[in-house]
Amino acid sequence: MPIRVTCAGETNVGRKRNHNEDNLLVFPERNLFVVADGMGGHACGEVASQIVVETMRDYFNRAAEDPDATWPGREERGRSASENMLNAGIRWCNYTIWEKGQSDQRFKNMGTTVVALHIGDDGLLTVAHVGDSRIYRLRGSDLKQVTEDHSLLNDYKKMAVLTPEEEANFPHKNIIVRACGLKQDVLVDLAREKPERGDVFMLCSDGLSGEVVDEQICEIMVRDRANLEVMAHALVQQACDNGGKDNVTCIVIRMEEV
Repeated sequence: MPIRVTCAGETNVGRKRNHNEDNLLVFPERNLFVVADGMGGHACGEVASQIVVETMRDYFNRAAEDPDATWPGREERGRSASENMLNAGIRWCNYTIWEKGQSDQRFKNMGTTVVALHIGDDGLLTVAHVGDSRIYRLRGSDLKQVTEDHSLLNDYKKMAVLTPEEEANFPHKNIIVRACGLKQDVLVDLAREKPERGDVFMLCSDGLSGEVVDEQICEIMVRDRANLEVMAHALVQQACDNGGKDNVTCIVIRMEEV
């Protein structure tokens, strides 16, 4: 199915923070969408997440203009072009952030989550992520989380069944076990999706998913399906209204047949 996309994105500092460490890339010209949630305190998180969006934009631009410019990162056997591009691009982001932290003490230990979505020439969709930022898919009225959090809470949930109350009160809820920039290399999770007409995908930082339960997310996305700018704003606003303890960012993308 040839795909045409409609998209919108929004970011907000939230109610409690004094600066925004999230960054987003809405890049329909290359069918690329990225959310990065920086960490490290002061300006460090913002620097790390900005490196991600700038590096991914430049990487995909260079690859489109001269495929040989990004060789050999795109040549892993058994993977599609989109998978190789996202994997190589995010690993290059990771190395750039790590190297900056090693060479300048002001940026030591800075890092960022990354969640990215790319629509390939074959019409299939590839998602990639590191950390606990998420991608959701709305199909009809059914909401599904496409990514799996790289978090201590999620690792613990694999070993023990938690009640909703125990999960809400988990003492290390915000600790992530994988991020871009903390080591010289990083493992990127990749998955492929075959989109259907009318599917809406939503990328978000944990400032949204941590404040708005899936049922609320689904309700807003179904209600505002026809207007993505309204949808993105409503999702961000709901996170702020529910407490807004962190920066809040989301991108929404609707799949349409050409």
